[in-house]
Amino acid sequence: MSSPLGTDLGPREKPLLVFGGIYGNFEALGALLHTAHELGLTAADMVHTGDVAAYCADTHACATRLRDLAIPSIKGNVEQQLAASAGDCGCGFDEGSQCDALSAKWYARANAQTTPELRGWMADLPDHITFQMNGVSCHVIHGGFSDISRFMFESVTGTAFEQEMSATAADCVIAGHTGIPFTRPVGTRLWHNSGALGMPANDATRRAWFSLISPHGSGIEIAQHAISYDAATTAQKTRAAGLPEEYARALETGLWPNTDHLPAAETANSGKELPTGSFVWQPIRVAAE
Repeated sequence: MSSPLGTDLGPREKPLLVFGGIYGNFEALGALLHTAHELGLTAADMVHTGDVAAYCADTHACATRLRDLAIPSIKGNVEQQLAASAGDCGCGFDEGSQCDALSAKWYARANAQTTPELRGWMADLPDHITFQMNGVSCHVIHGGFSDISRFMFESVTGTAFEQEMSATAADCVIAGHTGIPFTRPVGTRLWHNSGALGMPANDATRRAWFSLISPHGSGIEIAQHAISYDAATTAQKTRAAGLPEEYARALETGLWPNTDHLPAAETANSGKELPTGSFVWQPIRVAAE
C-alpha cells in the first residue's frame, strides 16, 4: 500500500536487505547487488534509506539503476533537494564548516547529472516505508522523524531517541543519514542504522555497509555486514570528475576528511575498525489491563 508520504510493504517472511547512502558510488552499488544475488534476494527484498547521490561521481548511473530495479526506496535529504532543484544538499551541516563547503561542490555535480525524469522519480519517492516481520513492526526513515536531515548518532542522548520514536508506534526504527552503522535499544524499542554503502564508516577500512534483517525466534535478527568493492576505481572517477580530493582520499583510506559534525564519542572512534555481527531482538509486549 502506497501514498505520497509512505509505503507499507506488509508482512515479511524472507530476510530484508537494508542499505542507504549510495552517494553516487556505482562500484559499491554493483558489489551490493552481486551480494544480494548470491543471497537469493531480489529487488523486492531490499530497502534503500535514501541519499542515492553525494560524494562520488555517478549520480545519474546510480539513480537510474535504483529506479529501474524498482528497489523500495525513501527520500533522503539529497533526493528531496534534487527533486526540488534546490540550491544545496540540505544535509544539516553547520554553516561555514568544512563539510558545508565541500558539499557545495559535490551537490553542484549531482544537480547537473539529475535529469527532469530523475527529479520526478525522486519527488514521488515516499518519506518512509513500513513493514512487519515476525510480529515486529518496523518503520524506515532517513534522518529523524522531526527533521529528515537530523543526525541521530549512536551516542546521542536517549531523550533525543525517545523524542524521535514518539512519532511512531513501531517496535523498530531503521534509519540512515549518519554514515556509521549501529544498533541501539531505546526503552522497549529499537533503533538501527545500517551505515552507508557509498562512503567508508570512518573506521580506516574501505568497506561498504548494509544490514540483513531476518525473522528469529519470536523477534528479529539484525546482521550488520561489510563488503569490499573496487574503491580505487571510485576514487579515480571522483578525481576525474573534479570532485574534492578529500573524498577521493576518504575512499582510499577509510577516514573522513574531518569530524566537525560528529559527537565526541564518534570522533574518538575515528580509525577504529568497526565489527560486523548480529543483534537478536524481540519486542517486550506489555499486557493490556
